[in-house]
Amino acid sequence: MVKFDDIVDQRFEFDREFFHKLPKTDLHVHLDGSLRLETILELAEQEKVDLGVRTVEELAALIGPGKTHASLEEYLRGFSITLKVLQNAHGLYRAAYELAQDAAAENIEYMEVRFSPMLHTHEKLSMAMILESVLSALRDAERDFGIHSGVIVCGIRNVSPSFSLRLAELSAAFKNRGVVGFDLAGAEYNHPAKDHLAAFSLILSNNVNVTIHAGEAYGPDSIHQALHYCGAHRIGHGTRLREDGDLLNYVNDHRIPLEVCLSSNTQTRAVRSLEEHPFRFYLDLGLRVTLNTDNRLITNTTLTDEYWLACRLFELKPRDILDLVMNGIKSAFIPYEYKRDLVRRTKDKTKALIEAHVAKLGGPSHTL
Repeated sequence: MVKFDDIVDQRFEFDREFFHKLPKTDLHVHLDGSLRLETILELAEQEKVDLGVRTVEELAALIGPGKTHASLEEYLRGFSITLKVLQNAHGLYRAAYELAQDAAAENIEYMEVRFSPMLHTHEKLSMAMILESVLSALRDAERDFGIHSGVIVCGIRNVSPSFSLRLAELSAAFKNRGVVGFDLAGAEYNHPAKDHLAAFSLILSNNVNVTIHAGEAYGPDSIHQALHYCGAHRIGHGTRLREDGDLLNYVNDHRIPLEVCLSSNTQTRAVRSLEEHPFRFYLDLGLRVTLNTDNRLITNTTLTDEYWLACRLFELKPRDILDLVMNGIKSAFIPYEYKRDLVRRTKDKTKALIEAHVAKLGGPSHTL
């Protein structure tokens, strides 16, 4: 009989199906970057929105899922298409419900969906109505598919800080009603997080969780600001943290999670290639690394694919796989009482899946 402790540091061949079965969390996924292509076309037809294309193939060519871009700013242009069909309650509800359905289908047990209600007001919906449409969809998806989720409201770096303050007020009002955190997203270069201090002061005063996009399109100073000016509890991406060893050790010592998105980081040029990604370096140092999709459509990925990619590229061992799964659970913005039980159940399930997979391969002797 295969025992996890006997194989923890050995290398085995893990296929995509194994990672599909694995219990997972997606803590960094954008609603407006994760629609189905077919849904965009159907919503556009229903809402009489002219996208300039009529077929899934034409739409894919327009958005460029999985394309490597020259910069983060260029990568973000695809959102101008998806946002056109996310300006009413029906479109928002459908996008959020289908995102949860797709996540549940690949055994994601908990997900935190982030978006900025400010970007969905073109048809004069109030930001509260916009947020409630998404929360309602996620509640219905939990009923139908069993997936638990929460919403992270995003301020936007390259928009007036006064809007971030309004979004912070909205987040505080919806705390304990489905909103689990507050974020600062958007173009990072030349738009420092400290410009939005008023929003984060209100957020922290209301004991709302904070995660901030930092160290993706700008260096370690962006991470420093996120942590020491804005009180971030997690860092979105953190790809350039390796450039400052002292800050890296601070992040490690304080168990500050990194929301790593491998494919996205390559497509935005946060790293020049996947082989140069600091993922393995962070993992070996013991940082609390989590794996996430970022944008299922724009990046053209699933969480199953991100795990499988990490395994093939960085030669994950059973210990690494277990650590990644547990890091996701431990880093989630969920109450400790629920998290404690989820940690125990997920750890047992993950070990059992690994043991069964290795046994199917022929046992500990079947190493790479």
